[in-house]
Amino acid sequence: MVSKPDHIHGAYNEEFERLTKLFSQMGGLAESQFSDSIKSVSKRDAELALQVKKRDKEIDALEQEVEQLVVRMLALRQPVANDLRYIVATLKTAADIERIGDYAKNIGKRAQALSQLPVSPMTRSIGRLGALVQTMLKDIFDAYLEGNVEKAVSVWEADEEVDELYTSIFRELLTYMMEDPRHITPCTHLLFIAKNIERIGDHATNIAETLHYQVEGTQLEERRRKADASNYMVVQPKAEDA
Repeated sequence: MVSKPDHIHGAYNEEFERLTKLFSQMGGLAESQFSDSIKSVSKRDAELALQVKKRDKEIDALEQEVEQLVVRMLALRQPVANDLRYIVATLKTAADIERIGDYAKNIGKRAQALSQLPVSPMTRSIGRLGALVQTMLKDIFDAYLEGNVEKAVSVWEADEEVDELYTSIFRELLTYMMEDPRHITPCTHLLFIAKNIERIGDHATNIAETLHYQVEGTQLEERRRKADASNYMVVQPKAEDA
């Protein structure tokens, strides 16, 4: 087998470094965007919510750079084995990060509407849900850059707690709306926000699964239940006194 010239190896390594840097930038922006979206809800900050919406374009642009670089590397370098898995995994993960940015932008839109409505006590529960998912995002991005499978599995398992809290919030918000029609508008916005946060948690688990496959070459075994019961939940209104 003929070895590649040193300048080919050097260019290949530079492309890998560039790909890792783009991933790191995307992850950092997504973390910041999501964090600010939660702050905009809890602080009723319409201006911060607007900035969250605008920042989504930066993540989209970085995803396009990742796609272009991956296409170039696949076409010109013809990577195999671990290199190929890393390149494909990063492309797949970039798509997850882009969706995280979209959900954060959606939270920002709802936060702008909420800032014009009366304060809801359920905002605190939304904050707790957001904090759980923020931790998941930080841990999974760190795990990806470190190639830390154990940390990735911990993130994957943490999604069950997110699902349980989301289901609890869903039930509480429906109860508020049935008790007083004036709560319907703010609670509807909060329902969408809670669902967006829960979906961001799902994308964090997607990244965990991708990292596991990239490093181990095998799929994560399904050993935890999906705790989101909102799809089949029925909340009965209180019976009126005779």
